[in-house]
Amino acid sequence: MDVLVCIKRVPEIAGAVTLTDDSMAVDARHVGYTVSPHEECAVELAVQVAKATDGSVTVLSVGTDDAIQQLRDALAVGCSAAVLVEADADRYGPADVAAAVAEVVTAHESQGRSYGLVLLGNDAADTGDFQVGIRLAYALGRPVLTGAATLELEGDRVVTRAEGPEGTEVSEAPLPAVVTVVEGGVEPRYPSVPGRMKAKRVQVETVTPTSSPTGSGRMRLKLPPPPASEVEVLGKGADAAPAVVDLLERLGVLR
Repeated sequence: MDVLVCIKRVPEIAGAVTLTDDSMAVDARHVGYTVSPHEECAVELAVQVAKATDGSVTVLSVGTDDAIQQLRDALAVGCSAAVLVEADADRYGPADVAAAVAEVVTAHESQGRSYGLVLLGNDAADTGDFQVGIRLAYALGRPVLTGAATLELEGDRVVTRAEGPEGTEVSEAPLPAVVTVVEGGVEPRYPSVPGRMKAKRVQVETVTPTSSPTGSGRMRLKLPPPPASEVEVLGKGADAAPAVVDLLERLGVLR
């Protein structure tokens, strides 16, 4: 099984998130870049599937030359080929990204390189777009399964599992298929020194989309308000003891 896994270069946020002046993107001037945890898990699942089936993994990203670093990180953990769709990612909406990926898949199929499985992160870590996987499946005429924590192949079908409100949810679809992945189901592997050295020697294929982007139609991004916090003074010194006991009883710590 040959697998295509799609990743996106996104800001590496460790603390408070800030937006650009026009509120159209995350302000990344003072942070580094990475891929989202969803996509790290998608890469791990892709490598596992390829290893179990004697296949290969191609990693793809839509963006500028800066995204080559993230592509090489994926190569260092088991992907064997990489494709950069050269474009200004800020001008690309979900429909544009899906069309660009579909164009690569179709072109590779005409060259005899077919992908039985296409994996993506469930949503973009910087803009929260959930649409790319579904739009890509529609463009390719393939079934799509979303929100998968783990997956396995059973004959000519892919079976996914994820935790739902009532327990484990199991879904399946015929191959070839598109699957979007959420974090938590697998532990991503991290590049080793030999892996990084090997990744440096891989020639990254670069392609240029043939269509102009229509954009996301996004009006703006909005940060949620910080959670409210309250402070209750229970008392001072020994006088606070009865109030502490009452609080612990309300919390169920004491019975």
